[in-house]
This record gives sequence, structure tokens and C-alpha cells, in this order.
Amino acid sequence: MENDAATLYCPNENCQAANPLTHKFCQRCSTPLPKIYLWAVVDSPSLGSPGEILADRYLILDKFVLLDTKPGLLALTPELDNLQPLKAYLRLIPYRLHVPQVYGVLFVADGSSHREILLLEKPPLLVDDTIQQVLLGRQLTTAWRNATSMRQLNWLWQIAHLWQPLVSEGVASSLLDSDVLRVEGSLVRLLELRFDSATSPELPQLGEFWQQLVSTAKPAIAEFVDRVSLSLIQGEINSTDQLIGVLDRGLAGLGRSQTPTIQIITKTDTGPSRQRNEDACSPPSGTLVSKPPQPTALAIVCDGIGGHEGGNVASNLAIETIQQQVQQLTKVPYDHIDPSLLLNDLDKAVAIANDKISQRNDGENRQGRQRMGTTLVMALPVAHEMYITHVGDSRAYWITRQGCYQVTLDDDVASREVRLGYAIYREAVQQSAAGSLVQALGMGSSTSLHPTSGRFMLDEDAVFLLTSDGLSDFDRVEEYWETEILPILVGEANIATVADRLVEIANTKNGHDNVTVALVHYQVQYWEPEITIQAVIPQSYSAKTVDLASRATDATVLGSPNHKTQVIPDTEHAKTRQFPLQWIVPLIFVAAAGFLGLFVKQLRSPSGASPIFSNPLTQNPANPAIEATPAARSLANLSPGWVIKTNNDISLGNNQSLPRGTFLEVIEKKSNPNPASGSFLVSMRVCANKSTQTPANPNNPAGTTSVPPNSKPLPAKVFLNSSQLNRFGVVLQSDAANPCRTVTQPPVTEPSETSPT
Repeated sequence: MENDAATLYCPNENCQAANPLTHKFCQRCSTPLPKIYLWAVVDSPSLGSPGEILADRYLILDKFVLLDTKPGLLALTPELDNLQPLKAYLRLIPYRLHVPQVYGVLFVADGSSHREILLLEKPPLLVDDTIQQVLLGRQLTTAWRNATSMRQLNWLWQIAHLWQPLVSEGVASSLLDSDVLRVEGSLVRLLELRFDSATSPELPQLGEFWQQLVSTAKPAIAEFVDRVSLSLIQGEINSTDQLIGVLDRGLAGLGRSQTPTIQIITKTDTGPSRQRNEDACSPPSGTLVSKPPQPTALAIVCDGIGGHEGGNVASNLAIETIQQQVQQLTKVPYDHIDPSLLLNDLDKAVAIANDKISQRNDGENRQGRQRMGTTLVMALPVAHEMYITHVGDSRAYWITRQGCYQVTLDDDVASREVRLGYAIYREAVQQSAAGSLVQALGMGSSTSLHPTSGRFMLDEDAVFLLTSDGLSDFDRVEEYWETEILPILVGEANIATVADRLVEIANTKNGHDNVTVALVHYQVQYWEPEITIQAVIPQSYSAKTVDLASRATDATVLGSPNHKTQVIPDTEHAKTRQFPLQWIVPLIFVAAAGFLGLFVKQLRSPSGASPIFSNPLTQNPANPAIEATPAARSLANLSPGWVIKTNNDISLGNNQSLPRGTFLEVIEKKSNPNPASGSFLVSMRVCANKSTQTPANPNNPAGTTSVPPNSKPLPAKVFLNSSQLNRFGVVLQSDAANPCRTVTQPPVTEPSETSPT
């Protein structure tokens, strides 16, 4: 409970009036009164009694929860050279959605000495202003049993993403401590960081922690969580990339039980002090887009750089280019999208926009400050996920019923200082040129551009606000989100009215720049699935996920040639190794002999045994008689006689299925009359299955295999479409061992053949 006698001082330096804690605005000047709640990192049982005020400003609300009653004053900052553990917090600022950041230090007298207590801002707290109560967010292990299956898996997915960054800073133990691991709605949030002992925890220990959650997991995912945790313990899952991939597939299965409805509105305004609007947005200002019925929902905000000479040109060119690129990406059905590849594709779209602006600068011979550029922030909702990409200092905020969270990190000098461990953020923003950008679109080649793309799982209603700094400067979003944006989520306001109101706030409270906002209202209808989600553990996994923290912004500071720091590469370039010259000639002879032998072998091979000289995709288009370089076997150039082995179980009609490891021989390939399900159909003969290790019976013309007792017999032949092959099949090379007969069966197209559901 808060102390009724305590007062909250106005942050306006020209006012500083004392106000009751129950007030949201200063009773003298109407300035919003921020309530900054802090978590004190201390080993003692408590800091003092509730109601006590420390250092003439910090009100004790609970044992370790404080309220800063003078939020307009800077807190004391520690000497970073003497507090090495602080740097873990600073370097993890790209993950501040989950990790609290350093606010300052509190010096407390302890007898004849003084203790320096670390204060963390934005800890996981539940605040109820109606009854003046502040409680710690619930432990994940406690909140787990009452969460939906979607949210349970979402929490595990967030932990998987945090594991490697926290390991790199020596604080992965935080994710294994039930007292530190808290939740705030759908978000996993840490009270503080727990530093690892001499040996950092590894993935098997994470599996052991997750195994404790199996008994109270929802029925739809209990088997899934059990399988994943055991795979971690046994080392079957041995990387976070592999773990994230498994969880992604589980969430995709649950996502079929979640129906989103999306509305987007944008608004841009020149502002009271500018002659030209250099901002741009998509959809066009004032346009309301709904999905459905629209197939795609995309919101973009750009803030142009370059004054009347081209800022508006750069921002509009970026919008136009990215719209074209994303339109191509979203034509792919959701269940065919690899999330990590989509993140990379979004980065590539930004790179293309960057190069178009940069080339225009070069063509007009623009140099230095005369070059036009733009910031960028965009939101792309896809099924149960939100993809956010940004460059510069235009921001994205995630607003839920629990709070307002800034999910992007500005590409400016202040943020870079913190990320490198050089300064606390509240101190860094006070330095000269703190707001100077370190990168923006159009200032140079895309090879030196580092856009940040991330994705967020959505299992509850939310509003994403994209905004230029015309609104976000001076913490206006933090001041007004609760009174202006939260009503959207409780059905008390529509997004068009709120967009107008936010522009009005920007113009009246700031007024120094153009302002552009985009609101993305994401509403969820979810029901618990009746099916059980299965965990599929791949035998091998290629790492493709994007580590947001590793994307250093090392470009020259825009408009600040004498910037304070530079990003130094962590490792030196490897030294080039000399290859012994005396080995070159013998190796050339060996390679030539091998190639000649392969050439002769292929000439003598039957036409159906290898496609090396019969694949039309490898022929010279100018002269079909001239054969080009042989193409590697793939599903794209599938031919009769080839053998495919399934990577996963395939469900078939008539209560049949093909278990993982089944060998299939291609009989015939033909175009698909229903292109929506794949570009071609393949008739295939079923050979043997890895689980039985029983070869096909040569005396059995149907080609069925022997199966273990109590198992259903495999079908003789199946039809698969190209989409299913892409998901389940691997093409065997001609020299790979397989139980299929090498003689291709005649084409069979009887309707009795079994095809997947």
C-alpha cells in the first residue's frame, strides 16, 4: 500500500509542485505525473518499513519495491568501472522487453559505512491505481497452470529466445530461478539478473526445469512439453536454434485455434513549426484497413531526413519500395512460411529500399548532410505473430492491458553507448549528440546497414503504435498511453479517433517536428484445441534465426562526424593460410581423372537411373542439344525412378499413414489440376520403412512392405503433391542405399491409390 502522506513532485522544472500519489496530472500545471516503480537489488531481508522514504525521494512500498517521488531529477549513477556486473544489464538493452534496466544507485548508511544498492526500472509489477496497490508479477511456475496452451508455449518460446543472449553475458541462471522468472500477461519478465557460477548452465538443465511444468501443462501440449524437455535433457535438442524451430512448429499448430481480426489506421501531419511534411506512411494517411477482408495488413511509418531538398522524397520512395517487396512475400501461404527466412526477407526489402535512395543520392551528386534519407518502422501481422522491422529512431510500442512496452531500440548514439556497456541510458541521453542517428536509409550502401527485425507471439488483444519522433520525443507515449490508447482495448474508443488525438498531443505538447502515427489493433478469438500437438524433433537443423543483439550499428553518426565511440569488431580476421605449391599439380591430375571416370560412368548408366543428362531444367535454352552442367537432385527436378525418404510422419486417407523413414519410388510426375495445393502431382510406389528395416518383397507385385505386429499395413502406392513433398521428403542421391527396386514401374493412375488428407 502506498503512503497517503507521501507526495509526488511534478517533473516540470518550472513547477515542481507536490501532489498526492493518487493524482495522474499535476494539480498546478497539468503536467502528467509519471510513477516510476523500482526494484532494489539487495541481499538483506528488506530495505525498511513500507512508507519509509530513503534518500529523501524513494518511497518504500514493499520489501524491495520503491517509488521515485521526484521523477524529474536524475538518479545517482554508479561508476561502471567498479561495477562489472552492471554491464550485463546494459549490453542486454536490446532485450529490455524482458530484462529490467539500470535506473541508478541508492546509497544507504549501514553503521559507519555506506551500501550502494542497484535500482532497476520497469520491473514486472501489477499496479492497481484504484486501490493504490502494487504487487510483484506472478512467478511463471505459479501462473503456468491457469494459462492457455497458446500462452504456455509462448512463454517457453520467449525463454528459448533469451537463453543464448543470457548465456553470453553469464546470467542464464536467471531463466532457471522460479523466484526471478516472472510473467506480466503474455510476457516473460525478469525481476533481476542472477549471475552464473563458475560453470554456466546448459540446455539439459533448462530441460530439467521445463520437465517440472509437464504435469500442469494444458492437455493439448502436455505431451509436446514432455517430449521437448526430455529431448533437451538427453541432448537430442542441442542448440537454441533447433529448440526455437521445434517450438515454432508447436505454436503454428496451436495458431489454427486462434482467429485474429486486424485494423490499421494512419495519420500524418506537418506540425505547427514545419513548412513541409517529410514523413510518410502506409496505408495513406486517414485510411482504415481491415483484415479480413483485406488479405494483407501492413503498416509503415517513415521520417524523412534532408530538409526540403529530399526528406519527403526519401520517405515516400522507401514506402513505395517496401510495399512492393512485402506484397511478394505475403503471397506465400502462412503454413509455408519459415519465420527466420521471413525475417531475413524483410531485412532484404529494407536493403533494397536503402539502395534505391542511396543510388538517387549518388545520381544527384549529394554528399554529406545534403544526402536525403529516412527512418523506418513497419509492422506486419502474420497469423499469430507480429513482425517488426526498424531503422533509425522511429519507434514501435506494444500496448496491452498490462502495460506499454517499447519494442524497438533507437539507432542513436545514446542507445549505442548503453549497448556497448559504456553508460546507463538515463545518463547517456544527457550527453551532447545523444540523439544523433548512427544509421538511416539512403546514407550509404546496404552492406553497412543493419536493420533490426523481430517477431512477437500474440495470444491476447493488443495495439501496436508506430510513430515518428514527433510524438515519441519527451516520453509523450509513456505519459499518454493509458488515457489515450488503452481505451481501444476496453472498447471505449476507436482507433481513428485515437490516431487524431495522438497527433493533437504531438502538436500541442511537442510541436517541434512533423508527426506520423500508425495504430495496429490486433484482436484475438481463441479456443483450446481438441487435438494433441506433437513435437517433431529434426535430426539436424541449420541455424537461421536472427540474433537481434548481434546486429551492431557501426555506421558513422549522421550529422555528428566527431561521435564518441565506434563499434569495434570482437574478432580479428583469420590469417590466410598458404597452400603447399608442390601439392597443386598432383591434385589437378587426381581431380581430372575423377571427373573423367564420372563422365564415363554416366554415359553407361540407364536413362532412368540418373537424370544427369535428361533433366530439361539443366539444358542450354539457346540450343537444347547442348547439355549444361548437371543439376543436383532436388524436388524441383524430380524424375521417374528417383527415390524419396520421408523425414516426418505423413497422414493419409482411409486411416493410414506413412511413418518417418519410409522410402518411396517415383513412378510418374504430372501437372496438378488443383494448383492451390501444389504445382505438380507425383505417383509413388511405397518400398520399405526405416522402422521395420524390411526390404520390399520382390515376389509381391504390389510392392507393400512387411510391418510389425499390431501395425496397419502400408499402402502400395500413393499420390503426393509438391507442397507435401517440400514439407516431408528428401531426395536420395543415385548412390544412396535404399530398398526400392531400380526398375521403374509403369505409370499407375488408378483412383484406388491413396492420397494424403
